[in-house]
Amino acid sequence: MARKRKGRDISGWLVVDKPAGWTSNAVVNKVRWALRAKKAGHAGTLDPAATGVLAVALGEATKTVPYVTDALKAYVFTVRLGQATNTDDAEGEVIAQSDLRPSDEEIEAALADFRGEIMQVPPKFSAVRIDGERAYKLARGGEDVEIAARPLWVEELTLLSRPDADHVELEMVCGKGGYVRAIARDLGEALGCHGHVSALRRTWSGPFDAEDAVSMELIEELAGSEALDAYLRPLEEGLAELPELACTREGATRLSHGNPGMVLASDVEYGEEAWASFEGKAVAVGIYRAGELHPSRVFRN
Repeated sequence: MARKRKGRDISGWLVVDKPAGWTSNAVVNKVRWALRAKKAGHAGTLDPAATGVLAVALGEATKTVPYVTDALKAYVFTVRLGQATNTDDAEGEVIAQSDLRPSDEEIEAALADFRGEIMQVPPKFSAVRIDGERAYKLARGGEDVEIAARPLWVEELTLLSRPDADHVELEMVCGKGGYVRAIARDLGEALGCHGHVSALRRTWSGPFDAEDAVSMELIEELAGSEALDAYLRPLEEGLAELPELACTREGATRLSHGNPGMVLASDVEYGEEAWASFEGKAVAVGIYRAGELHPSRVFRN
């Protein structure tokens, strides 16, 4: 018999402003401990050195994680020009250097090739799996890691400032699976001067913004108290990227048991993914077909 997990049946999102030096999993574990929650997960890993939005899902909200993970995300980051590192960030060893420093105009021109649908090779020190092993484990073991390029949608890539000749500050809005470190590496190569990320902050992720995020200091201060519960966001916010369909009480009952349920008229197209709500609460996510939602995920409220 499976061992029953201890903790509270608490559901919702806690948007954390992750500090540098914390792994994403360490943040999740701290949040789960502070809220005494049975279940928790996050929507998109941040490197330990990175800061910013880490959306932590609790309880039933973990079922909405894929929709936040798939949403657009924004990053503000600084590229150190003139140096390449083996990790593509400031944590690694410098493996190549150049005295060349491109002008702002040259940087602006190079950025054009990194917008839209691009192909990106993830960093060798990343969590990408190669034959079942994490790439970073193989790289740490001295293996010459070969990672296949993968598509990435870059909505925006903008030059924000040039603090000095060695640094350039950029902002990027991209889709799922983007590696800012790879952008910095490849931009440096395109400019002929090498480059790596020296600072990185995620400013928003899907519906969640850094301005509304909670600090780790506050989480630790309020740990175990009801005051921390006040910072929880409803699980429905994780469904912001999907259209909402209201349903009747009867439809909600059917959906809650995993059966197709009637939803009210909408402009949602046949075969489109949507979520059903009853009295403002999420009931299920599924596929819309001819007045009914066919559920793939059901929420316990």
